[in-house]
Amino acid sequence: MMNGADHRVLGRELEMFATAPIVGAGLPLWLPDGAVIRAELEAFAAEVAAETGCRRVYTPVLAKKELFVRSGHWSKFADDMFPEMRVGGESFVLRPANCPHHAQIFASRGRSYRDLPIRLSELGSMFRSELSGVLAGLSRVRQISLDDAHVFCAPEQVGAEVELALSAIERCYGVLGLDDRRYRLSMGDAGGRYLGTGEQWAHAQDQLRGALERRGLDFFEAEGEAAFYGPKIDIQVAGAHGREETVSTVQLDFTQPERFGLEYTGEDGRRHRPAMIHRGVLGSMERLIAMLVERFEGRMPPWLSPRQVAVLPVGDGHGDGAGRLRDRLVAEGIRVDVLAGGSLGSRIRAARLHRDPYIAIVGDEELADETVSALVPQSGQRACLGREQFVQRVRADVRGRVLRPSALP
Repeated sequence: MMNGADHRVLGRELEMFATAPIVGAGLPLWLPDGAVIRAELEAFAAEVAAETGCRRVYTPVLAKKELFVRSGHWSKFADDMFPEMRVGGESFVLRPANCPHHAQIFASRGRSYRDLPIRLSELGSMFRSELSGVLAGLSRVRQISLDDAHVFCAPEQVGAEVELALSAIERCYGVLGLDDRRYRLSMGDAGGRYLGTGEQWAHAQDQLRGALERRGLDFFEAEGEAAFYGPKIDIQVAGAHGREETVSTVQLDFTQPERFGLEYTGEDGRRHRPAMIHRGVLGSMERLIAMLVERFEGRMPPWLSPRQVAVLPVGDGHGDGAGRLRDRLVAEGIRVDVLAGGSLGSRIRAARLHRDPYIAIVGDEELADETVSALVPQSGQRACLGREQFVQRVRADVRGRVLRPSALP
């Protein structure tokens, strides 16, 4: 990894995202190549959410101010929210978080202990009124696309649900190659402006600590780093510049269920208060992509690469053969372009600059033998493979979500 790699520079050079003064600072425009990376990560997040029992929901990006007054966000977070909007005599605000909306989904009908745990996931937008001076590319933005889930469960289910979330995070980090992570138990402190009682906080912190210990994860404790509504586990990852960033979180919230009067009917027939767990496995898409672009210097793993194969016909007479290879790759769900025109050397250089994981060259010999001259720029490997062998190799790397192209035979 290059020291000092900057996703803002790479994002511009590789045409991943752009900014426009007339749109506004902190509001990036996702260009087609950047949108591919984001879409792949969103699909991965949805896959992991489904595997861990979450059900997808959609909620609006704004709500009445009253919702956030009730949740506690307005009193604790108003300075970081966009100003309220008056519409038809009512006050609306852009949401700074998705959790109050999900609390209303839980409250939309009666709940029984048999229904629990209820896990709701949404990759939704939330908004922060950041000052222009602190905005930086994708790392600090005003509209955040958050891989978010909320679990409503019985108090005795909290430990297992936190462990399930940690297991999902560990799986995702393994796929993304984020091995240099640290787990931080973020706790309250005596001087913080927090919601809830000291007894609630002590119990919640003990539950998070116990889940970390049962998973056998090394962690450190940090006072004063909690959310205003409860303690949390923050997964810290070092960026390309050595500065740690929080990517994923598991947060325990005992105040919103109370503030919104959330209840379920227990096995004893009485009304009980559920616990609420905030679970961000991949976290902010913007922050994660900024980190990955810098970590991989723009050369994304094959499954995330905007163009996975560049097919290069040697000359004009090889266009049909290149087209047949392209069609075969597309049939397997591979992103591919045929680069024709100009010298072969210039097109190879263009594919290298684009950070394509595979280059396939088709000339007279390849057409005659139904082979492909394959090149892997990252490793410098070259080999002649059967056309179908090449297709299946690329397919296996992409579907296996490998970090780098596998070695050629």
